[in-house]
Amino acid sequence: MIELAVGIFNGIGIGSVLLIAALGLAIVFGLMGVINLAHGELMMLGAYATFVVQNLFRDLGDGVFGLYIFVALPVAFLVSALAGLILERGVIRFLYGRPLETLLATWGVSLILRQLVRSVNWLLAIAIVLFCALLFGGLWALRRRPNWEEIRGWAIAILLPLSLAISGVVGWAMTGVEALASPWFGPRNVDVTAPAWLRGGLEIGAYRLPYSRMFIIVLTVLCLLGIYWFLNRSDWGLRIRSVTQNREMSACLGIPTDTVDALTFALGSGLAGIAGCAITFLGSVGPNIGQNYIVDTFMVVVVGGVGNIFGAIIAAFAIGISSYLLGSGALARLVEDINSLQFLADFLGFFASTSMAKVMVFALIIAFLQVKPSGIFPQKGRTAEL
Repeated sequence: MIELAVGIFNGIGIGSVLLIAALGLAIVFGLMGVINLAHGELMMLGAYATFVVQNLFRDLGDGVFGLYIFVALPVAFLVSALAGLILERGVIRFLYGRPLETLLATWGVSLILRQLVRSVNWLLAIAIVLFCALLFGGLWALRRRPNWEEIRGWAIAILLPLSLAISGVVGWAMTGVEALASPWFGPRNVDVTAPAWLRGGLEIGAYRLPYSRMFIIVLTVLCLLGIYWFLNRSDWGLRIRSVTQNREMSACLGIPTDTVDALTFALGSGLAGIAGCAITFLGSVGPNIGQNYIVDTFMVVVVGGVGNIFGAIIAAFAIGISSYLLGSGALARLVEDINSLQFLADFLGFFASTSMAKVMVFALIIAFLQVKPSGIFPQKGRTAEL
């Protein structure tokens, strides 16, 4: 029974990571109807932001290194939220109501972000900043002209290739500087060292409950409380709920729906960044780390009920606990001593690996969705009919 309790605890730890990521996806997918396949890459950005903050604190000395996680969490949130805001303003806002185009666009963005992390260096960063400054600075200056609407098309057609050419020439001119050309991260995985107070665990007999998983569980609870307060007690949270229920009526009442869309997407992306910070305690960080969680995260949202946070909580912990108990073989060992259930022990033993456990969990999810295709808590009211 102790092994089962430890397995449930570890499963809750896995489910907590899925839940943090699913909170952001539930806000974006459930409230805005956007299928964001780049959500895993937003988690990746949060993980790499944690890696950078860790290195900065390591240079400051061992005395303050243990505190880096408290800086890494808000930094990961801001980095992913900013990336999500740029994605929404630059791509998503032109595709609302067109789910297939959104699916393809965000998939392309996910590929771009993965390759960007592999190859980014100071040369590329300088070129990108220069390109954005020239393009958006020029557009901002031209918007002040009274005939802006008349020249808008020509302005974009001229400024876009001109800014790209200038930034490209500047980047090419600095290629001889070796210090600027070396990649920041590269294609290989990097390791994030947990603070000393998060290493080790609580000993229970022959088992150990890792402090890092306890921290992830506490972090998940804090995120849940923060999201609940924001959506139900803050002015902008009420505006988000209003736009979700009836966009046209909200616009008529003076709510800036475009701003609400941007804020909602940034909030969901920021939560993905916090999830990325949390998964650095579970393994190394690489360009493809987000792909390890994106499918499970979508399953949490779908099984829980699109846009329902309470349903996402139940689904995340159910998937996390099931995956760990099956993959670790704890369920198989629990019934192997019972002669009448030997066939069940053999069946569960066949799925006692990480990959096969995921197959079993997905099969159970498919069977569940045959009974309740709208999830545990389906949408109700007018929005469910749209």
